[in-house]
Amino acid sequence: MTIFLAVVVGVLLYVLYSRVIVPDRADRWVHRHFVASDYGLAPREQLDSRRPGPPPPAHRIQERQAVADAAWKGNWRAAEAYVRAAGDDWDERWARTELLQEVAREDDAWLDAWRAAEPGNCDAATLHARIMVQEAWRIRGSGFAHEVSPDRMNRFRALLPAAIEEAERAALLDPANPGPWVVMVTAARGAQYGRARFRPLWDGLVARAPHHYEGHWQALQYWCAKWFGSDRLMMRFAGKTVRKAPKGSPLTGMYLHALEELTGRPAAALSSTPLMRGRLKRIAASFAEVDPDDERLPVLRHLLAYHMLRSRMYGPALEQFRLIGPWCGAEPWRKDGAPMRTFDTARGTAVKLSRTPATPTVGSHGMGR
Repeated sequence: MTIFLAVVVGVLLYVLYSRVIVPDRADRWVHRHFVASDYGLAPREQLDSRRPGPPPPAHRIQERQAVADAAWKGNWRAAEAYVRAAGDDWDERWARTELLQEVAREDDAWLDAWRAAEPGNCDAATLHARIMVQEAWRIRGSGFAHEVSPDRMNRFRALLPAAIEEAERAALLDPANPGPWVVMVTAARGAQYGRARFRPLWDGLVARAPHHYEGHWQALQYWCAKWFGSDRLMMRFAGKTVRKAPKGSPLTGMYLHALEELTGRPAAALSSTPLMRGRLKRIAASFAEVDPDDERLPVLRHLLAYHMLRSRMYGPALEQFRLIGPWCGAEPWRKDGAPMRTFDTARGTAVKLSRTPATPTVGSHGMGR
């Protein structure tokens, strides 16, 4: 028993030292001695908490604004052409309907005109179903079920099945288009679909787009503990997604979203393991092959750096901070209301605990344009 207690005490002391004492010493060093540019990082005075990454290229911003302006003037054909131009790039097609969803929040008369003029258009019908789901959640709000009034809950529960029916009709208009199936997968958890009803929707989606990013994110939400799954089922889904993600896709980032779902749970739920560290390394390698202009990438790099740091992968975390550059307006750093300070402390900690030597350089850093 004495030996057993000695081992337990030794383990506890090691955990205390590695998770409390060492990071505390690193924090003090960061605030007193850390000079970011000495380690290939953007200087503190360049940090920008307004965005997680650089803004889109000017031509992309202009294109989106032109589509929005045309729609608000009643020209739905510009919106239709904008979506159609994505072709069979289903992630891009979904992103474009997401923009149109935001345009419709300001004024949706153009969408009504589009649907009236082209009742057989799958994209128009899918967009309408997406808006129905969005409206259902707006009515319900983000509170717990007991905090929602009976009237709002009844309207929520009536609108979601109607949105699913609209998506089912949209699916018949273009059987190859996964968009309607993403809507159904999204609405399923709010509509209280059990696993037997959910799985055919998921199967229908992946049969059309096996690596659809938004579809996987919505399925991850379904499989998390707060809906119809558990921590184990969610992590299994995320791990399978990492294994099956194709080269050049940011889909491995689903594992990072799953880790975020566990954040705030008991420490054991997020304990670093060889399996977790191996997956984080694999995710970093996959991100190196993603198009640098992919607008999902900056947010994912922040999550990767954050969870590498939590897993005591200090050197790999530092490399992600170098790639991130000066942008620090991402969720991991916003939690205490001081993103620039939190971000700077995190990257300084990665420097200190990785024992990286200072190599002062002059130049630009990271993803800035």
